[in-house]
Amino acid sequence: MSHDTLTTVTGEIAPAALGKTLMHEHLVIGYPGWESDTPNPGPERDERVARCVDRIAELQDLGFSSLLDPCPNDLGRDVELTAKVAQQTGFQIICATGLYKQSEGGHPYWHMAGSFGDAASAMAELFIRELSEGIGSTGVRAGIIKVATGLGEMTDYERTIFEAAAKASAETGAPITTHTDQGTVGDLQQQVLTGAGAEANRIVIGHSCGTADTDYHMKIARGGSYLGFDRFGLDMLQPDDERVAALVRLVEGGAGDRIVVSHDSVWCWRGRPFPKEVQAQMEATWNPSHFSLRIVPKLKERGLSEEQINALLVDNPRRFFAGEKLPTLS
Repeated sequence: MSHDTLTTVTGEIAPAALGKTLMHEHLVIGYPGWESDTPNPGPERDERVARCVDRIAELQDLGFSSLLDPCPNDLGRDVELTAKVAQQTGFQIICATGLYKQSEGGHPYWHMAGSFGDAASAMAELFIRELSEGIGSTGVRAGIIKVATGLGEMTDYERTIFEAAAKASAETGAPITTHTDQGTVGDLQQQVLTGAGAEANRIVIGHSCGTADTDYHMKIARGGSYLGFDRFGLDMLQPDDERVAALVRLVEGGAGDRIVVSHDSVWCWRGRPFPKEVQAQMEATWNPSHFSLRIVPKLKERGLSEEQINALLVDNPRRFFAGEKLPTLS
C-alpha cells in the first residue's frame, strides 16, 4: 500500500517534499519522574523554543528540511513546543504517538490500568486517536508510532505495546519506529510487529547501530524493514568508527536502500538527569550537525559515493514514509 501524504506537526505533506531528513532526533525529553526534581525543572518554555530554533537553523544551513522526533507519550513529549518551532522555522517535523520501554517509561500507569481492563486495546485506541484526530486538545496529529524494548529481551508489557502498535498501524496505515538497547532483539521486534499485522516496510528498527553484527543487520534487512543507524555521536555507547564500518558493510551487501541515519540527540531536557558539565561534553559530538560534518567524510573515505550517502538522507526516508515496497534482498 502506497501513501500519498504523511503527517507533520504543521499539516500534511507529500513524502517527496521531505528532502534531506534526519530520522531520530529529540527536541525535548523528560524521563518519568523528572517533575519530582523540583529544584531543577529545566529551562522555561521560551528558552527551549529558542534553543530548538537555533538547532534547526544549523540543520537548514546544512541543507536539511525535515526531521522525525519520535518521542513517545511517556517520555516528556511536548507537541505544542514542536509545532511552535516548526511554525517559526518552516522546518518539517514529524512527531510520534507510542510508549517507551518498561524500565524507563510509563509502565506503572499502564500496569495499573491493565488491572481493570484490556491494556492492549486501550493503548491501540490511544495510538489510533492521536494519529487520526490529534494529541489531546492540541490539534497536532502524530505521524508515526514509537515502541521500545530493553536490553536483550522483550518483556510482557513491551510485547503488549508492540501488539497495540501493530494494530494501530494496520488500521491507520501509520509507520512504526523502534528503540533497541545495544542493537538487541530488533529481529524479535520485527517478528512481533509483522506477526500482529504491521507491514515490514513500514518499520524502522531503531538504534541498530548499537551493534556491529552484520549478520544481525542483514537478517532484519532481508525481513524487509529499515535499519536505524541513528546514534552517531554517542561515542560513550559505541565508537562512531564501528558504526561507520558496519554501515559500509551493509551498503556493500546491497542493503543501502533500507538504512536511515540520525543521532538520537536531545536538545532540551526536562529536569536535570545529567550534570551540566557531562551534558556539555556529550554535546560536543552528540548534536544534529555531527553526521554531515564528521561522518559523511568518513563514509567517503571508505568509498561511499554521493549518491549512496544521499540515499541515506533523502531517498530512504521518502521511500519509508511513502510505503514503497522494498526489493527482495538475497
